[in-house]
Amino acid sequence: MRRVVFNQKGGVGKSSITCNLAAISAARGKRTLVVDLDPQGNSSHYLLGKPASELRDTVADLMEQTVAFSMFNRRPDEFVHATPFDNLFVLPSSPELDFLERKLEAKHKIYKLREYLKKLSESFDEIYIDTAPALNFYTRSALIAAQRCLIPFDCDDFSRQALYNILNEIRELQEDHNEELVVEGIIANQFQPRASLPRQLVKELLEEGLPVLPVRLSSSVKMKESHQSRQPLIHMAPKHGLTRQFEDLYRVLHGESVELEPLQD
Repeated sequence: MRRVVFNQKGGVGKSSITCNLAAISAARGKRTLVVDLDPQGNSSHYLLGKPASELRDTVADLMEQTVAFSMFNRRPDEFVHATPFDNLFVLPSSPELDFLERKLEAKHKIYKLREYLKKLSESFDEIYIDTAPALNFYTRSALIAAQRCLIPFDCDDFSRQALYNILNEIRELQEDHNEELVVEGIIANQFQPRASLPRQLVKELLEEGLPVLPVRLSSSVKMKESHQSRQPLIHMAPKHGLTRQFEDLYRVLHGESVELEPLQD
């Protein structure tokens, strides 16, 4: 399964959600790949412990092969890096993605990522794609390459307005480029259950028929500690409440039963 985590708004937890769901998948024994398409490289740094600028054999190097003439292009699995965690691998980002984007657009390489990820799907059970906070060439490529889309949502009114635009953009892309893509769900992130506004917003989105997932991810300093230690929560704090929420979210996405507290008025 290929999942993309996407939102045009920054700071909504795309990298944290991508890496922690992937880490749970890997901890369950599944060969799991994180594809980092954000030039900032937060997922790459989180899982490999190095800034994207220090990495070699990146997703930018892989994509550059499509616009550079060569008799012997390398296989996509040659750009995959092992992490310190069993079964968890990264196709890392690079700042060079910014400079490469115009070339790829000019050569109409929007479907190339799908080709590469289909090939990698032969070696990996699950693929999670992290994206930049923009609807750019790489994000569109990811949405074309993916089978499922997860949308992190900060519980405020600005995020709500942006959410409608995101869903419209995805709907157009589904119709024109990827009928297989399904919006798997909206993830309420940094949720504060004691505050009335987040509860109200989630309730209203549900009443509108939007696919808000039943697991809410709480706001916690533990996530920042996880970033600093370069360890996903399942490894750094396996019994923490936020870790259990991520595990519940993973179960929901995979059709497993989960006992959840109802949303209070």
